Amino acid sequence: MDASRCPAIPAYIHLLRAKDRIDAGYADPLSVPDLARTAFASPAHFTRSFKRAFGETPHRYLLHRRIERAKDLLRGTDLTVTQVSLEAGFGSPGTFATAFRELVGETPTAYRRRASTESAETPACFTLMWSRPTGRAVFPKPGDGDRASVRAVHDTEVRSP
Repeated sequence: MDASRCPAIPAYIHLLRAKDRIDAGYADPLSVPDLARTAFASPAHFTRSFKRAFGETPHRYLLHRRIERAKDLLRGTDLTVTQVSLEAGFGSPGTFATAFRELVGETPTAYRRRASTESAETPACFTLMWSRPTGRAVFPKPGDGDRASVRAVHDTEVRSP
């Protein structure tokens, strides 16, 4: 089959590949240019497309994934805060503590203390489910037009179990 007859791969497939790379390698040093190459796009176009599709920039999404993992390690292990920061992919404990406080609203040590004193044990799957970012992507169905556009839809309602 010649290349002129092959259907083009929609742009969102490439964005999902980059997102999957972040999910699988959150602890690795990842840069926007590397992720853009995964999505076959320039860094600027990739960043704009990723934000439009998922509601946040690739860097912010990576930061959320790392903090998510750090929260899990703080709740479930006896690792030091420095060890947790390195396991979650942060280059230094100071960067980790600053990002953690910005996103969670308290220091890693205070979070660990609070999480350990809560009386009811919450299963990790529920904790991860309810602490995930709330934006979700809506993709067009194949055949809905020539352009593969992607738009982000944000949940505004209060989530209840």
